[in-house]
Parts: sequence; structure tokens; C-alpha cells
Amino acid sequence: MAGHSKWANTKHRKAAVDAKRAKINARYIKQIEVAARNGGPDPAGNPALDLAVSKAKKESVPNDNIDRAIKRGAGLTGDSVEYEEITYEVRGPAGSALLVECLTDNRNRAAADVRTAVTRSGGTVADPGSVAYMFQRKGVVTVPHAEGLTEDDVLAAVLEAGVEDVLEQESRFEVQAEPGDLRAVTSGLEEAGIEYDSDEVAFISDIKVDLELADAKKFLKLHDALDDLDDVQAIHTNADLSQETLAALDAES
Repeated sequence: MAGHSKWANTKHRKAAVDAKRAKINARYIKQIEVAARNGGPDPAGNPALDLAVSKAKKESVPNDNIDRAIKRGAGLTGDSVEYEEITYEVRGPAGSALLVECLTDNRNRAAADVRTAVTRSGGTVADPGSVAYMFQRKGVVTVPHAEGLTEDDVLAAVLEAGVEDVLEQESRFEVQAEPGDLRAVTSGLEEAGIEYDSDEVAFISDIKVDLELADAKKFLKLHDALDDLDDVQAIHTNADLSQETLAALDAES
């Protein structure tokens, strides 16, 4: 899911670490294959591939897997890679909304799997455009709080990269920029010696929906059902959980 969601890393998330790691690796491999197919195998001349490889390496995807994915995507192995990008719009409890990004080699299967997961979890697959209008596509980098690190330090490191905003949250800073400036932002942080947790192109909504405990449980059931699908690459949402609701969820886990 989108790493900027503040409840993404709380301990109530599923504990199947090995399975989750394999799924994360598979997602990055798909992204690399698509980028190589669309722009060629040279990261120096293919910004999308450069970003996908950088993210995969940060998540410890093996170099051999990355190299094979680049060659396969670029058609250098004789294998044909044909993935279709599809975004589904979903309505969850209490007016919450989700954008579900998929990469699939079977459009009918992906649509059926998403619809089944949503329906069984109490959500609704929305009409095209009825949810997407609430979101804007942004490059997002999260920087964990560190001793002595201030918002001004982060801003100074990324100022020349075309950053739009630096937001301070409970445990980290969130840097927002245009998607095309994402690599420049991470480079600025690296040059300044500032560590960051994640970098991604995400859909951000200015319309936040605060969920109370009962609705938060329903939302997490819906989110996890979608996140378990092999074709799902990312889930973006406008759902927000207060510290009190997060604490209550943790207490019940």
C-alpha cells in the first residue's frame, strides 16, 4: 500500500512476513519489467526503470532477479511480457475511498478478483471517476524522525528538487513533489546524508475521512482482502485513523 498512510506500519497488520516479502518482491519485479518494456533496458536513459530499480534495491530485491526482470521486460530473453495497468475505484465504510492499482496479464481475472474481494468485505466497486476526482498523483518520500533533524533540514536538502511541500507527522516527515521530481528528491536527501523510509508515486487526497474503531475494522478487512490479490500493486486511500483508534486496534491485536 501507499507508504505515506500513517497507519500502514502499526502492529495490527498481518504477520505473515515471509509471504509478504515475496509478494513485495514480485510487485517490484513487475514494475521493472513494465518499465523496461516501455522505455528500454538502460536505466540511464529510462527514468521509470531507474526509479523502479532504485526502489527494488532499497527493498533488498536480489540483483539477479532485477537483471532478469530488465532483460525479460525488454524482450532480450525471448519471453513476452504483457501487463496491463488498471485502476479500480472502491468505496469503503463511512465514506472512505480507495484507488486500487493493478498490473495484470488477465484483465478479466483481475476485475473478478477485485470485485469479489470488495463485495465480500462490505465495500462497493465505484463507477469510473466517482472516486478518482478526490486524488492527485504525487511523488511522496517519507523521512523518519532522527535526533537533531528538523523540518528545515529536510526542506533545505530537497529545495532544489522541485519539492512542493514538507509535512511533519507523528514519527516522520513527508515530502511531496511532482512524480517526475521524485528521483531528484531522493538524491537530494542522500547527498545531505538524510535517510528515508520510502519513495513512491502515490495518489494523495486532500479530503480525509476519519474512521472510528468499528469502521476502521471494516476498512482494514477491505484493505487486506485487496492487498492479498496478486495483481494489486498499490492501494491509495483517504481514510485516516486517530491515535486513539490506532491504540484501540493495537490493544485488540
